[in-house]
Amino acid sequence: MSFKDDFLWGGAVAANQCEGAWNIDGKGISCADICTGGSHKKAKRITPELEKDTFYPSHEAIDFYHRYKEDIALFAEMGFKVFRFSIAWTRIFPTGEEEKANEKGLKFYENVIDECLKHGIEPLITISHYEVPFALTQKYNGWASREMIDIYLKYCEAIFNRYKGKVKYWLTFNEINGATCSFGGFLSQGILNEGTTDLMNQVDIPKVRFQALHHQFVASALAVTMAHEIDSNYKVGCMIAFAPMYPLTCAPADVLAATERNHLINWFCGDVQVRGAYPKYLDRYFSENGIEINFEPEDKAVLKEGIVDFYTLSYYSTGCATADKDKIMTNGNLFGGVNNPSLKASDWGWQIDPEGLRYTLNEIYDRYQIPLMIVENGLGAYDEIEKDGSINDDYRIEYIRQHILQMHEAVLDGVDLIGYTPWGCIDLVSASTGEMAKRYGFIYVEKYDDGSGDLSRRKKKSFNWYKKVISSNGENLE
Repeated sequence: MSFKDDFLWGGAVAANQCEGAWNIDGKGISCADICTGGSHKKAKRITPELEKDTFYPSHEAIDFYHRYKEDIALFAEMGFKVFRFSIAWTRIFPTGEEEKANEKGLKFYENVIDECLKHGIEPLITISHYEVPFALTQKYNGWASREMIDIYLKYCEAIFNRYKGKVKYWLTFNEINGATCSFGGFLSQGILNEGTTDLMNQVDIPKVRFQALHHQFVASALAVTMAHEIDSNYKVGCMIAFAPMYPLTCAPADVLAATERNHLINWFCGDVQVRGAYPKYLDRYFSENGIEINFEPEDKAVLKEGIVDFYTLSYYSTGCATADKDKIMTNGNLFGGVNNPSLKASDWGWQIDPEGLRYTLNEIYDRYQIPLMIVENGLGAYDEIEKDGSINDDYRIEYIRQHILQMHEAVLDGVDLIGYTPWGCIDLVSASTGEMAKRYGFIYVEKYDDGSGDLSRRKKKSFNWYKKVISSNGENLE
Protein backbone atom coordinates (compact mmCIF):
# COMPACT_ATOMS: atom_id res chain seq x y z
CA MET A 1 0.00 0.00 0.00
CA SER A 2 2.54 2.58 1.03
CA PHE A 3 5.90 1.22 2.19
CA LYS A 4 8.97 1.45 -0.02
CA ASP A 5 10.16 -1.72 -1.74
CA ASP A 6 13.36 -1.63 0.33
CA PHE A 7 11.59 -0.91 3.63
CA LEU A 8 13.60 -2.38 6.50
CA TRP A 9 11.42 -4.75 8.54
CA GLY A 10 13.08 -6.42 11.49
CA GLY A 11 13.45 -6.46 15.24
CA ALA A 12 15.58 -5.04 18.04
CA VAL A 13 17.46 -6.16 21.16
CA ALA A 14 20.20 -4.84 23.45
CA ALA A 15 23.37 -6.62 24.57
CA ASN A 16 22.86 -6.29 28.32
CA GLN A 17 19.30 -7.58 28.05
CA CYS A 18 19.92 -10.66 25.92
CA GLU A 19 23.57 -11.75 25.72
CA GLY A 20 24.39 -13.03 29.18
CA ALA A 21 27.98 -14.34 29.37
CA TRP A 22 28.61 -11.31 31.58
CA ASN A 23 32.16 -12.29 32.61
CA ILE A 24 33.21 -14.54 29.73
CA ASP A 25 35.98 -14.03 27.14
CA GLY A 26 37.41 -10.95 28.80
CA LYS A 27 34.19 -8.97 29.26
CA GLY A 28 34.31 -6.38 32.03
CA ILE A 29 31.55 -5.36 34.43
CA SER A 30 29.00 -2.89 33.10
CA CYS A 31 26.49 -0.82 35.04
CA ALA A 32 23.78 -3.26 33.96
CA ASP A 33 25.68 -6.12 35.59
CA ILE A 34 25.32 -4.68 39.09
CA CYS A 35 21.52 -4.27 38.85
CA THR A 36 19.35 -6.86 40.57
CA GLY A 37 16.09 -8.22 39.28
CA GLY A 38 12.91 -6.29 39.99
CA SER A 39 9.32 -5.95 38.84
CA HIS A 40 6.82 -3.22 37.98
CA LYS A 41 6.02 -3.13 41.71
CA LYS A 42 9.58 -3.36 43.00
CA ALA A 43 12.49 -1.30 41.61
CA LYS A 44 15.78 -2.81 40.52
CA ARG A 45 18.52 -2.25 43.08
CA ILE A 46 22.01 -1.00 42.21
CA THR A 47 24.69 -2.93 44.11
CA PRO A 48 28.29 -1.73 43.56
CA GLU A 49 29.40 -4.89 45.37
CA LEU A 50 27.80 -8.02 43.95
CA GLU A 51 25.75 -9.84 46.58
CA LYS A 52 25.85 -13.57 47.12
CA ASP A 53 22.57 -15.37 46.44
CA THR A 54 21.10 -12.32 44.69
CA PHE A 55 19.71 -12.69 41.16
CA TYR A 56 21.31 -10.46 38.53
CA PRO A 57 19.29 -10.94 35.32
CA SER A 58 21.94 -9.62 32.90
CA HIS A 59 24.45 -12.27 33.96
CA GLU A 60 22.76 -14.97 31.91
CA ALA A 61 19.85 -13.09 30.33
CA ILE A 62 18.68 -15.34 27.45
CA ASP A 63 22.24 -16.42 26.55
CA PHE A 64 22.22 -14.89 23.07
CA TYR A 65 26.03 -14.98 23.36
CA HIS A 66 26.02 -18.73 22.83
CA ARG A 67 22.77 -19.01 20.85
CA TYR A 68 23.04 -16.16 18.35
CA LYS A 69 23.12 -18.49 15.34
CA GLU A 70 19.90 -20.17 16.40
CA ASP A 71 18.23 -16.84 17.11
CA ILE A 72 19.34 -15.14 13.90
CA ALA A 73 18.11 -18.18 11.94
CA LEU A 74 14.69 -17.63 13.52
CA PHE A 75 14.82 -13.94 12.60
CA ALA A 76 15.67 -14.95 9.04
CA GLU A 77 12.73 -17.35 9.01
CA MET A 78 10.47 -14.41 9.85
CA GLY A 79 12.04 -12.58 6.91
CA PHE A 80 13.95 -9.86 8.75
CA LYS A 81 15.59 -7.30 6.51
CA VAL A 82 17.37 -5.62 9.43
CA PHE A 83 18.38 -6.60 12.97
CA ARG A 84 19.07 -3.91 15.52
CA PHE A 85 21.44 -4.97 18.29
CA SER A 86 23.98 -3.26 20.49
CA ILE A 87 27.63 -3.85 21.26
CA ALA A 88 28.52 -4.30 24.92
CA TRP A 89 31.21 -1.67 25.49
CA THR A 90 32.86 -3.87 28.14
CA ARG A 91 33.35 -6.71 25.67
CA ILE A 92 35.57 -4.42 23.61
CA PHE A 93 37.23 -2.44 26.42
CA PRO A 94 36.54 -4.17 29.77
CA THR A 95 37.22 -1.07 31.87
CA GLY A 96 37.02 1.43 29.01
CA GLU A 97 40.67 2.46 29.37
CA GLU A 98 42.67 -0.48 28.02
CA GLU A 99 45.36 0.27 25.45
CA LYS A 100 44.05 -2.34 23.01
CA ALA A 101 40.61 -3.67 22.26
CA ASN A 102 39.69 -7.15 23.43
CA GLU A 103 40.02 -9.38 20.38
CA LYS A 104 37.53 -11.96 21.63
CA GLY A 105 34.91 -9.25 21.98
CA LEU A 106 35.60 -7.85 18.52
CA LYS A 107 35.45 -11.35 17.06
CA PHE A 108 32.12 -12.15 18.71
CA TYR A 109 30.38 -9.20 17.09
CA GLU A 110 32.08 -9.90 13.80
CA ASN A 111 30.55 -13.38 13.98
CA VAL A 112 27.11 -11.92 14.76
CA ILE A 113 27.41 -9.47 11.86
CA ASP A 114 28.55 -12.22 9.49
CA GLU A 115 25.66 -14.44 10.57
CA CYS A 116 23.24 -11.62 9.80
CA LEU A 117 24.79 -10.99 6.39
CA LYS A 118 24.68 -14.70 5.60
CA HIS A 119 20.90 -14.52 5.96
CA GLY A 120 20.58 -11.25 4.05
CA ILE A 121 19.91 -9.23 7.20
CA GLU A 122 21.26 -5.69 7.51
CA PRO A 123 22.95 -5.04 10.90
CA LEU A 124 21.86 -1.86 12.69
CA ILE A 125 24.22 -1.35 15.61
CA THR A 126 23.71 0.75 18.73
CA ILE A 127 27.12 1.76 20.07
CA SER A 128 26.05 2.50 23.65
CA HIS A 129 22.85 1.00 25.02
CA TYR A 130 22.59 1.27 28.82
CA GLU A 131 25.89 -0.47 29.66
CA VAL A 132 28.54 2.10 30.64
CA PRO A 133 31.63 0.24 31.94
CA PHE A 134 31.27 0.27 35.71
CA ALA A 135 34.97 1.02 36.09
CA LEU A 136 34.26 4.39 34.44
CA THR A 137 31.45 5.03 36.91
CA GLN A 138 33.84 4.33 39.77
CA LYS A 139 36.64 6.48 38.38
CA TYR A 140 34.81 9.35 36.66
CA ASN A 141 31.17 9.07 37.79
CA GLY A 142 30.40 8.10 34.22
CA TRP A 143 29.50 10.79 31.71
CA ALA A 144 29.68 13.48 34.40
CA SER A 145 33.34 13.74 33.38
CA ARG A 146 34.50 15.14 30.05
CA GLU A 147 37.20 12.44 30.07
CA MET A 148 34.50 10.10 28.80
CA ILE A 149 34.45 11.70 25.36
CA ASP A 150 37.89 10.45 24.33
CA ILE A 151 37.28 7.08 25.98
CA TYR A 152 34.07 6.65 23.97
CA LEU A 153 35.75 7.76 20.73
CA LYS A 154 38.51 5.18 21.18
CA TYR A 155 35.79 2.54 21.45
CA CYS A 156 34.04 3.93 18.34
CA GLU A 157 37.26 3.94 16.35
CA ALA A 158 37.88 0.28 17.17
CA ILE A 159 34.47 -0.90 16.00
CA PHE A 160 34.18 1.48 13.04
CA ASN A 161 37.47 0.18 11.67
CA ARG A 162 36.81 -3.48 12.46
CA TYR A 163 33.40 -3.65 10.81
CA LYS A 164 34.08 -1.39 7.85
CA GLY A 165 32.43 -2.76 4.74
CA LYS A 166 30.04 -4.98 6.70
CA VAL A 167 27.85 -2.48 8.57
CA LYS A 168 26.02 0.53 7.18
CA TYR A 169 23.79 1.82 9.99
CA TRP A 170 24.95 2.98 13.44
CA LEU A 171 23.24 4.67 16.39
CA THR A 172 25.47 6.57 18.84
CA PHE A 173 23.42 6.40 22.06
CA ASN A 174 20.21 4.58 22.87
CA GLU A 175 17.38 6.85 24.02
CA ILE A 176 19.80 9.66 24.78
CA ASN A 177 16.93 11.84 26.01
CA GLY A 178 16.38 9.48 28.93
CA ALA A 179 18.99 11.67 30.63
CA THR A 180 16.53 14.57 30.68
CA CYS A 181 14.90 12.71 33.61
CA SER A 182 16.41 11.51 36.86
CA PHE A 183 16.15 7.77 36.12
CA GLY A 184 18.50 8.25 33.13
CA GLY A 185 21.42 9.30 35.33
CA PHE A 186 22.60 5.78 36.07
CA LEU A 187 20.77 3.88 33.34
CA SER A 188 22.02 5.99 30.44
CA GLN A 189 25.01 7.89 31.79
CA GLY A 190 26.59 5.68 34.42
CA ILE A 191 26.24 8.38 37.06
CA LEU A 192 26.03 6.97 40.59
CA ASN A 193 25.56 9.75 43.10
CA GLU A 194 26.14 9.02 46.78
CA GLY A 195 23.02 7.62 48.42
CA THR A 196 21.52 6.02 45.30
CA THR A 197 20.33 2.49 45.96
CA ASP A 198 17.73 1.76 43.28
CA LEU A 199 17.17 2.65 39.65
CA MET A 200 13.88 4.51 39.91
CA ASN A 201 14.72 6.54 43.03
CA GLN A 202 18.18 7.90 42.31
CA VAL A 203 19.81 10.74 44.19
CA ASP A 204 19.66 13.27 41.40
CA ILE A 205 21.83 16.33 40.72
CA PRO A 206 20.29 17.87 37.57
CA LYS A 207 23.24 20.15 36.76
CA VAL A 208 25.53 17.09 36.75
CA ARG A 209 23.11 15.10 34.62
CA PHE A 210 22.71 17.84 31.99
CA GLN A 211 26.45 18.47 31.85
CA ALA A 212 26.88 14.74 31.27
CA LEU A 213 24.32 14.96 28.49
CA HIS A 214 26.37 17.71 26.89
CA HIS A 215 29.41 15.42 26.97
CA GLN A 216 27.34 12.77 25.20
CA PHE A 217 26.22 15.27 22.56
CA VAL A 218 29.84 16.20 21.82
CA ALA A 219 30.89 12.54 21.77
CA SER A 220 28.04 11.67 19.42
CA ALA A 221 28.89 14.50 17.02
CA LEU A 222 32.57 13.55 16.97
CA ALA A 223 31.61 9.91 16.38
CA VAL A 224 29.46 10.91 13.39
CA THR A 225 32.36 12.84 11.89
CA MET A 226 34.76 9.97 12.58
CA ALA A 227 32.43 7.41 11.03
CA HIS A 228 32.13 9.40 7.82
CA GLU A 229 35.92 9.73 7.64
CA ILE A 230 36.49 6.00 8.15
CA ASP A 231 33.80 4.83 5.71
CA SER A 232 31.83 7.17 3.47
CA ASN A 233 29.07 4.56 3.33
CA TYR A 234 28.40 4.75 7.06
CA LYS A 235 25.09 6.27 8.09
CA VAL A 236 24.88 7.39 11.71
CA GLY A 237 21.65 8.19 13.51
CA CYS A 238 20.36 9.46 16.82
CA MET A 239 17.88 7.50 18.94
CA ILE A 240 15.17 9.27 20.92
CA ALA A 241 12.60 7.81 23.30
CA PHE A 242 9.65 9.74 21.96
CA ALA A 243 6.82 10.01 24.49
CA PRO A 244 4.37 12.66 23.27
CA MET A 245 2.58 14.76 25.85
CA TYR A 246 -0.91 15.93 25.00
CA PRO A 247 -2.61 18.72 26.97
CA LEU A 248 -4.98 17.04 29.43
CA THR A 249 -7.60 19.67 28.58
CA CYS A 250 -7.90 22.57 26.15
CA ALA A 251 -7.18 25.01 28.98
CA PRO A 252 -4.30 27.27 27.89
CA ALA A 253 -2.36 26.37 31.05
CA ASP A 254 -2.48 22.68 30.10
CA VAL A 255 -1.42 23.44 26.53
CA LEU A 256 1.60 25.37 27.83
CA ALA A 257 2.42 22.57 30.28
CA ALA A 258 2.43 20.08 27.38
CA THR A 259 4.62 22.38 25.28
CA GLU A 260 7.17 22.68 28.06
CA ARG A 261 7.31 18.92 28.65
CA ASN A 262 7.59 18.14 24.95
CA HIS A 263 10.38 20.69 24.54
CA LEU A 264 12.43 19.16 27.33
CA ILE A 265 11.77 15.46 26.82
CA ASN A 266 11.02 14.96 23.14
CA TRP A 267 12.61 17.81 21.17
CA PHE A 268 15.72 19.01 23.01
CA CYS A 269 18.06 16.10 22.22
CA GLY A 270 16.84 15.70 18.65
CA ASP A 271 17.31 19.41 18.01
CA VAL A 272 20.93 19.22 19.14
CA GLN A 273 21.74 16.07 17.19
CA VAL A 274 19.84 16.91 13.98
CA ARG A 275 20.13 20.71 13.89
CA GLY A 276 23.53 20.90 15.54
CA ALA A 277 22.85 23.50 18.22
CA TYR A 278 21.14 23.98 21.56
CA PRO A 279 17.57 25.35 21.20
CA LYS A 280 16.75 28.69 22.79
CA TYR A 281 13.66 27.32 24.53
CA LEU A 282 15.92 25.47 27.01
CA ASP A 283 17.52 28.69 28.29
CA ARG A 284 14.66 29.41 30.65
CA TYR A 285 14.53 25.84 31.98
CA PHE A 286 18.26 25.87 32.67
CA SER A 287 18.09 29.27 34.34
CA GLU A 288 15.17 28.37 36.59
CA ASN A 289 16.78 25.07 37.62
CA GLY A 290 20.29 26.31 38.31
CA ILE A 291 21.82 24.52 35.32
CA GLU A 292 24.74 26.04 33.46
CA ILE A 293 26.38 24.02 30.70
CA ASN A 294 30.15 24.31 30.43
CA PHE A 295 31.10 24.53 26.75
CA GLU A 296 34.66 24.16 25.54
CA PRO A 297 35.53 26.67 22.77
CA GLU A 298 35.26 24.07 20.02
CA ASP A 299 31.99 22.47 21.15
CA LYS A 300 29.58 24.58 19.10
CA ALA A 301 31.45 23.85 15.88
CA VAL A 302 31.68 20.16 16.76
CA LEU A 303 27.93 19.90 17.30
CA LYS A 304 27.21 21.68 14.03
CA GLU A 305 29.56 19.50 12.01
CA GLY A 306 28.49 16.18 13.53
CA ILE A 307 24.77 16.18 12.79
CA VAL A 308 23.18 12.78 12.22
CA ASP A 309 22.18 11.24 8.90
CA PHE A 310 18.85 9.82 10.01
CA TYR A 311 16.54 9.89 13.03
CA THR A 312 15.36 6.88 14.99
CA LEU A 313 12.91 6.63 17.84
CA SER A 314 11.30 4.31 20.30
CA TYR A 315 7.54 4.69 20.62
CA TYR A 316 5.45 2.90 23.21
CA SER A 317 2.90 5.27 24.71
CA THR A 318 1.73 8.82 25.18
CA GLY A 319 0.81 10.84 28.25
CA CYS A 320 -0.98 14.01 29.22
CA ALA A 321 0.40 17.15 30.80
CA THR A 322 -1.53 19.45 33.06
CA ALA A 323 -0.94 22.51 35.19
CA ASP A 324 -3.16 20.94 37.88
CA LYS A 325 -0.75 19.75 40.57
CA ASP A 326 -3.44 17.62 42.21
CA LYS A 327 -3.70 15.21 39.28
CA ILE A 328 -2.14 11.80 39.94
CA MET A 329 0.76 10.74 37.76
CA THR A 330 0.28 7.57 35.74
CA ASN A 331 2.36 4.62 36.94
CA GLY A 332 3.58 3.42 33.58
CA ASN A 333 4.93 6.59 32.02
CA LEU A 334 8.64 6.90 32.83
CA PHE A 335 8.65 10.50 31.60
CA GLY A 336 5.79 11.60 33.82
CA GLY A 337 2.35 12.82 32.86
CA VAL A 338 -1.16 11.84 33.86
CA ASN A 339 -3.58 9.29 32.46
CA ASN A 340 -5.37 10.00 29.22
CA PRO A 341 -9.04 9.10 29.85
CA SER A 342 -9.43 8.21 26.15
CA LEU A 343 -6.88 5.39 26.21
CA LYS A 344 -6.47 1.89 27.62
CA ALA A 345 -3.22 0.75 29.24
CA SER A 346 -0.99 -2.34 29.25
CA ASP A 347 -0.46 -4.49 32.34
CA TRP A 348 2.47 -2.23 33.19
CA GLY A 349 0.42 0.95 32.97
CA TRP A 350 1.71 2.13 29.58
CA GLN A 351 -1.17 3.73 27.70
CA ILE A 352 -1.73 2.32 24.22
CA ASP A 353 -2.06 4.95 21.50
CA PRO A 354 -1.49 3.79 17.90
CA GLU A 355 -2.77 7.04 16.42
CA GLY A 356 -0.20 8.85 18.51
CA LEU A 357 2.45 7.17 16.38
CA ARG A 358 1.08 8.76 13.22
CA TYR A 359 1.00 12.12 14.99
CA THR A 360 4.56 11.61 16.25
CA LEU A 361 6.00 10.63 12.87
CA ASN A 362 4.41 13.63 11.21
CA GLU A 363 5.68 16.02 13.87
CA ILE A 364 9.24 14.69 13.69
CA TYR A 365 9.42 14.64 9.91
CA ASP A 366 7.92 18.12 9.57
CA ARG A 367 10.59 19.38 11.96
CA TYR A 368 13.70 17.67 10.56
CA GLN A 369 13.03 16.42 7.00
CA ILE A 370 15.46 13.49 7.27
CA PRO A 371 14.71 9.74 7.03
CA LEU A 372 13.00 8.20 10.08
CA MET A 373 13.11 4.71 11.51
CA ILE A 374 11.07 3.26 14.38
CA VAL A 375 13.62 1.11 16.20
CA GLU A 376 11.52 0.20 19.24
CA ASN A 377 7.80 -0.41 19.58
CA GLY A 378 5.84 -3.23 21.12
CA LEU A 379 3.72 -4.57 23.93
CA GLY A 380 5.20 -5.89 27.14
CA ALA A 381 2.73 -8.50 28.37
CA TYR A 382 2.30 -11.71 30.36
CA ASP A 383 2.40 -14.70 28.00
CA GLU A 384 1.00 -18.13 28.89
CA ILE A 385 1.99 -21.46 27.39
CA GLU A 386 -1.11 -23.50 26.56
CA LYS A 387 -1.37 -27.22 27.24
CA ASP A 388 -0.53 -27.95 23.62
CA GLY A 389 2.60 -25.77 23.86
CA SER A 390 1.22 -22.85 21.85
CA ILE A 391 1.36 -19.19 22.89
CA ASN A 392 -1.62 -17.31 21.54
CA ASP A 393 -0.52 -13.69 21.87
CA ASP A 394 -3.36 -12.12 19.90
CA TYR A 395 -3.06 -9.00 22.08
CA ARG A 396 0.48 -8.46 20.76
CA ILE A 397 -0.61 -9.02 17.17
CA GLU A 398 -3.39 -6.48 17.58
CA TYR A 399 -1.07 -3.92 19.19
CA ILE A 400 1.49 -4.15 16.38
CA ARG A 401 -1.18 -4.33 13.67
CA GLN A 402 -2.72 -1.09 14.85
CA HIS A 403 0.67 0.65 14.96
CA ILE A 404 1.61 -0.55 11.48
CA LEU A 405 -1.71 0.79 10.18
CA GLN A 406 -0.77 4.19 11.56
CA MET A 407 2.68 3.88 9.98
CA HIS A 408 0.86 3.39 6.68
CA GLU A 409 -1.07 6.57 7.29
CA ALA A 410 2.08 8.51 8.15
CA VAL A 411 3.78 7.38 4.95
CA LEU A 412 0.73 8.45 2.96
CA ASP A 413 0.99 11.78 4.80
CA GLY A 414 4.45 12.17 3.25
CA VAL A 415 6.72 10.92 6.03
CA ASP A 416 10.00 9.34 4.83
CA LEU A 417 9.83 6.21 7.00
CA ILE A 418 12.55 3.68 6.15
CA GLY A 419 12.28 0.93 8.76
CA TYR A 420 10.54 -0.73 11.69
CA THR A 421 12.20 -2.94 14.31
CA PRO A 422 9.80 -3.94 17.10
CA TRP A 423 11.44 -4.16 20.50
CA GLY A 424 12.41 -7.48 22.05
CA CYS A 425 11.70 -9.51 18.92
CA ILE A 426 12.81 -12.39 21.14
CA ASP A 427 11.93 -12.30 24.85
CA LEU A 428 14.60 -10.59 26.94
CA VAL A 429 15.22 -8.90 30.29
CA SER A 430 13.31 -5.65 30.83
CA ALA A 431 15.58 -2.61 31.10
CA SER A 432 13.33 -0.72 33.50
CA THR A 433 12.25 -3.55 35.79
CA GLY A 434 14.80 -6.31 35.25
CA GLU A 435 12.13 -8.98 34.79
CA MET A 436 11.43 -11.64 32.19
CA ALA A 437 7.69 -11.68 32.87
CA LYS A 438 7.30 -8.51 30.81
CA ARG A 439 7.61 -10.23 27.45
CA TYR A 440 7.72 -8.48 24.07
CA GLY A 441 8.93 -11.16 21.69
CA PHE A 442 7.65 -13.10 18.74
CA ILE A 443 9.83 -15.86 20.20
CA TYR A 444 9.28 -17.20 23.72
CA VAL A 445 12.33 -17.97 25.84
CA GLU A 446 12.04 -20.44 28.73
CA LYS A 447 13.55 -18.15 31.35
CA TYR A 448 11.84 -16.89 34.47
CA ASP A 449 12.26 -14.24 37.14
CA ASP A 450 13.73 -16.62 39.70
CA GLY A 451 16.51 -17.46 37.25
CA SER A 452 15.08 -20.84 36.32
CA GLY A 453 14.37 -22.11 32.82
CA ASP A 454 16.17 -24.14 30.17
CA LEU A 455 16.45 -21.18 27.73
CA SER A 456 14.72 -23.11 24.95
CA ARG A 457 13.00 -21.09 22.24
CA ARG A 458 9.49 -21.52 20.85
CA LYS A 459 7.48 -19.53 18.34
CA LYS A 460 4.47 -17.55 19.48
CA LYS A 461 1.41 -17.04 17.31
CA SER A 462 2.78 -13.58 16.47
CA PHE A 463 5.84 -15.18 14.84
CA ASN A 464 4.00 -16.41 11.76
CA TRP A 465 1.80 -13.31 11.71
CA TYR A 466 4.83 -10.99 11.56
CA LYS A 467 6.40 -13.25 8.92
CA LYS A 468 3.31 -12.66 6.79
CA VAL A 469 3.50 -8.90 7.40
CA ILE A 470 7.09 -8.78 6.21
CA SER A 471 6.57 -10.97 3.15
CA SER A 472 3.71 -8.70 2.05
CA ASN A 473 5.72 -5.53 2.81
CA GLY A 474 3.16 -4.52 5.38
CA GLU A 475 0.07 -5.05 3.23
CA ASN A 476 -1.26 -8.24 4.81
CA LEU A 477 -2.12 -7.48 8.44
CA GLU A 478 -4.90 -10.05 8.89
